[in-house]
Amino acid sequence: MAAIELDGVEKSFGDVRALRGVDLEVESGEIFGFLGPNGAGKSTTINILLDFVRPDSGSVRVLGRDGRADSVEIRERTGVLPEGFDVYDRLSAREHVEFAIESKGTDDDPYPILERVGLEDAADRKAGGFSTGMRQRLALAMALVGEPELLILDEPSSGLDPNGARELREIVEQESESGTTVFFSSHILGQVEAVCDRVG
Repeated sequence: MAAIELDGVEKSFGDVRALRGVDLEVESGEIFGFLGPNGAGKSTTINILLDFVRPDSGSVRVLGRDGRADSVEIRERTGVLPEGFDVYDRLSAREHVEFAIESKGTDDDPYPILERVGLEDAADRKAGGFSTGMRQRLALAMALVGEPELLILDEPSSGLDPNGARELREIVEQESESGTTVFFSSHILGQVEAVCDRVG
């Protein structure tokens, strides 16, 4: 079964055509690289997948469900690391993950999730003192709450040094090995090539 199916998706904002007849299929369990320069429509596509933006035409299916009619169920089964996210400086890593657990209504334990992203030793540290890479891993931990079937990463390597980018790739590969579909959106060819099974 395909995890993502877009057929003829179009979207304009005023005079700007953001998406022009996008056809895309992402298979379940693969790491799919969604590559394009800034302004190419990658984030618009992600917003359409999550039903934050409605397409002007075309069809959207995510995890076998209709992108519009079943959007709440789709979001419950999806973890998202958005571009330009921020963390709360005064909250600890554990408190961030607890917030995500409460928001998603799951009964996850925050510590194993923090361990998956390599932040178990920083669980009770305030995020204000975290490096860029640690903040990125914390946001990823929040996205992993509820064992999502689909993980959407929008420019996840942005601002990371080579070591941070390598750590992120390793986490993505581990999630994929456990059966999660990963949609990895980036404008950096090398990072997409290093981790993805296929690239569009």
